[in-house]
Amino acid sequence: MNSAIITGMGYYVPDNIVTNEDLSKIMDTNNEWIIERTGIKERRWINNDESTSSMALEASKNAIADAGIEKSAIDFIIFATLSPDYYFPGPGVTLQKELGLDTIGALDVRNQCSGFVYALSIADQYIKTGMYENILVVGSEYHSGGLDKTTKGRGVSVIFGDGAGAAIVSKSPSAERGILSTHLHAQGEHAEELTLIGPSTRRWVPEIIDNDGKDDQAIYPYMNGTFVFKHAVTRFPQVIGEALIKNNLQSTDIDLLIPHQANLRISQFVQKKMGLSNDQVFNNIQKYGNTTAASIPIALAEAKQAGKVKEGDLICLAAFGSGFTWASALIRW
Repeated sequence: MNSAIITGMGYYVPDNIVTNEDLSKIMDTNNEWIIERTGIKERRWINNDESTSSMALEASKNAIADAGIEKSAIDFIIFATLSPDYYFPGPGVTLQKELGLDTIGALDVRNQCSGFVYALSIADQYIKTGMYENILVVGSEYHSGGLDKTTKGRGVSVIFGDGAGAAIVSKSPSAERGILSTHLHAQGEHAEELTLIGPSTRRWVPEIIDNDGKDDQAIYPYMNGTFVFKHAVTRFPQVIGEALIKNNLQSTDIDLLIPHQANLRISQFVQKKMGLSNDQVFNNIQKYGNTTAASIPIALAEAKQAGKVKEGDLICLAAFGSGFTWASALIRW
């Protein structure tokens, strides 16, 4: 059986930087309040001419260049997002068109914060079975257009940013390098603890219009922050531990843990619980906020550029979020 390896990484974030001070001008908040609760200092929000797919295109170009391949070598696309350009079709086909990739397949993944790891897991299986040789895996999110940017919505809106990350997943030349294992979980009973109820087929546009602002949950994301935090700090160590046990490894073997950038406090809690040093964990939420499915590939690409990911390193990716879903991947780089 083949093994799959990440041969290229790329990311893109808008040049529009939104600081905590900027937010304090439009809602009742301040820099200290946001940093204390989230660790975030700034985030990127897109410009008017950008979209989920346009950011994905730039990240994909960078990943293709990093892999040193021609784009024609890509034979499948897996696109993870909660913020597609259209309700349908999904953004995978838009990205395929913009890259000029003939009629290769394009799969869309809707697992929110865990989306990239879920997508990576799918790519891993396709490579292992020999169905494809070079898969473009993307996480891209445009949050800023759908946030309640008032004091009422600050608990959610200060957290999220826009951006995209991409990876090229290919057949590994060595059985000792590549994706060692992936682990996927879900707990749908908590779906409405972190959700956007409408617009949807259950709460369609006419109903939202008739609502006339009486129920903000009809159009804005809802998050039970305390409940989400409690579950995140439990599930993160569990799914990381699951990956380590599967491969007969220990936390001390991890060269770099890249967690989903949900909240710096969650990452720090997990780091302490796992007994990891600062050098073993990579966080960039301070600069970009929570970019959901894009957060792990952005962080992995940035860590690679900074020389923090080297050949032979043991890299662990882990995510938890809406669904609830959570996942991990263990990679021998």
